[in-house]
Amino acid sequence: MARPVIAIVGRPNVGKSTIFNRIIGDRLAIVEDKPGVTRDRIYGTGEWNGRSFSVIDTGGIEIDGEDELLRLVRIQAELAIEEADVIVFMVDAKAGITNADEEVTRMLFRSGKPVVVAVNKVDNLQRMDDIYEFYGLGFGDPVAISGAHGTGIGDLLDAAVFKLPEKEDQTYDEDVIKVAVIGRPNVGKSSLVNAILGEERVIVSNVAGTTRDAIDTPFEKDGQRYVLIDTAGMRKRGKVYETTEKYSVMRSMKAIERADVVLVVINGEEGIIDQDKHIAGYAHENGKASVFVVNKWDAVEKDDKTMQHFSNSIRDHFMFMHYAPIVFLSAMTKSRLSKLLPVVNHVAEQHALRVPTHLLNDIIADAVAVTPPPTDKGRRLRVNYATQVSVKPPTILIFVNDPELMHFSYERYLENKIRASFDFEGTPLRLFTRRKSDQE
Repeated sequence: MARPVIAIVGRPNVGKSTIFNRIIGDRLAIVEDKPGVTRDRIYGTGEWNGRSFSVIDTGGIEIDGEDELLRLVRIQAELAIEEADVIVFMVDAKAGITNADEEVTRMLFRSGKPVVVAVNKVDNLQRMDDIYEFYGLGFGDPVAISGAHGTGIGDLLDAAVFKLPEKEDQTYDEDVIKVAVIGRPNVGKSSLVNAILGEERVIVSNVAGTTRDAIDTPFEKDGQRYVLIDTAGMRKRGKVYETTEKYSVMRSMKAIERADVVLVVINGEEGIIDQDKHIAGYAHENGKASVFVVNKWDAVEKDDKTMQHFSNSIRDHFMFMHYAPIVFLSAMTKSRLSKLLPVVNHVAEQHALRVPTHLLNDIIADAVAVTPPPTDKGRRLRVNYATQVSVKPPTILIFVNDPELMHFSYERYLENKIRASFDFEGTPLRLFTRRKSDQE
């Protein structure tokens, strides 16, 4: 189910990023404690009063060649408004209402979205009187906060979460594979979607999904039912997304959350750029099965080593997604397109695979016997027991004598041994360690 979205908007230097970091806490820091996952983030997740939500930070956007303050603020707010269910409009208690604040206010009124005004830099009781001016913006009661001291954040989240829409989502049967097509602008997502559906010619209907502007398209092939979650056709006025590449990530987030399998589309002509890693990283962090799709392969000059070289480049750039298979194709000519859905079927199956506990423990025991854990300051890790606790993605809990003795490299060794025995191709595999006594 896709999480609702709260966006933080406002002019530069009102403290948006500080509040963003306080809302998401250390979630991203924990998720990104793995090599190879990019740390340049504007999209995080938070939870308050039992509601999980995504948070957009519109701070730090750089528009090449544009220095005008109001132009920058306008673009930031447009992007967030399009994506968000609730807007947190941040203003500065010390500065009062500025021309830029009034510009954002007009845009927010036109949007019709629920808005909570957060008055930042209310760092002491004397500043409380400064919030009354902001009633004049017309969005109801402002909330006094201090990013520097962390005060008022709970009140702000109370107000924002209260305005979130009720939980709802398009639901499908368990045997339906939900496939999201993601990638930066101009990699050929639209062409790929059209090629898949054009070849199948068995579209049931187009159903508006809860992902804003996305279309859910159910279809069937060889007895397997799918839903294609298409973000490819999204085009905004002024090509804002094409000129602000960071925000193509936001186009993909809700689709990723709802998908079983994510197709990460890469332009074979242009090769890999950092933005590809941003987008793929979200699929990885959300625990989704993934397939790299190298599109426009027909337009690439190649010899018998070109495909291998490109595969090696993907492995070098996406070390954190070593498990994801690679499919080379051309959506335009439909060359090699027939290879895609069988791979989708396979990784979806692996994503939902559950390994019997006794087999899992046999593999772990053999791995430990072949390569015992290293010692740390005279103490050695002892692996007692393992069990798979969930699927999508497969998640394995390993009980040990002391979790702090589980070094990342040894955890990776155990993961590789598990993959060698049970495949798990195309899906992240999550391993967690817990002290043996914790299972009591």
